[in-house]
Amino acid sequence: MPFSWLQLSVRAHPSTFDAVSNFLMERGSPGVVIKKSEVQAYFASSGEHGSIKKDVRSFLRGISEIHPEAETPRLQWRILKDRNWNSSWHRFFRPQKIGKAFWVTPPWATPPTLHRRQVITIEPGMAFGTGTHATTRGCLEYIERVARLVRGTKFNALDVGTGSGILAIALVKLGASGVWAVDLDPVALQVARENLRCNHVQEKIHLADGKLSQIRKSFSVVVANLTAETILDFAGALKTKVAPKGFLILSGILNPKSGQVVNQFAAQFKVISRKREKEWVSLLLRRR
Repeated sequence: MPFSWLQLSVRAHPSTFDAVSNFLMERGSPGVVIKKSEVQAYFASSGEHGSIKKDVRSFLRGISEIHPEAETPRLQWRILKDRNWNSSWHRFFRPQKIGKAFWVTPPWATPPTLHRRQVITIEPGMAFGTGTHATTRGCLEYIERVARLVRGTKFNALDVGTGSGILAIALVKLGASGVWAVDLDPVALQVARENLRCNHVQEKIHLADGKLSQIRKSFSVVVANLTAETILDFAGALKTKVAPKGFLILSGILNPKSGQVVNQFAAQFKVISRKREKEWVSLLLRRR
């Protein structure tokens, strides 16, 4: 474990605290402290803070669009020396049920025995995707649904912006014959590689740092848990990666942007389901 921590203080309107706290936990913070007008979060310091800071700024811009009446959130970062948190932070992560198919658990905890649930072990760290956030839950629930729809057939999948690797792991656990998992963040790839090994699925997942445009094949299932802006930027490439009658799962979309995302894909895809949890929307589409 690292010997220092990165502290983030976000001064924001109390109406945004729940969304901000949830996002920071999902982004790898083992816990947050909520004060009168501030949310404090802590991240294990590895020297690779650029991607975290970029993600936080992008998220807060989206929150400002939803709550224009609130003042623009202000950020402050600082490095803290070790305060013996290396073990105490574990208490913030416990096994949790998601949908009807999964237990998601950190490696130091044992999920309750429950038949017919797949166990996904994820090390909370520097990469997005621990299962606590609405966007990840939405994707996992849609992966479960798609797996039921294609049961008995061979299918492959693509996970765009894999982060911790949780969605790629879920796809294999529910029957994908092979998964391509791509991310441009070297820290995310490092974390994902360890999570794949921990879940014994590394032989079925091709982990790569290449761009989406460099992938020349199509897939039965494509999952992209990104942001609305990134999904719109990548829309052309995403469309070409979905095989005929294949499924596209999109998440990380703040509700005001969901209509724009749907319209971008409407010509080639039918919306099968739309799931909203607080500010966040997840979409399940099928290629016409």
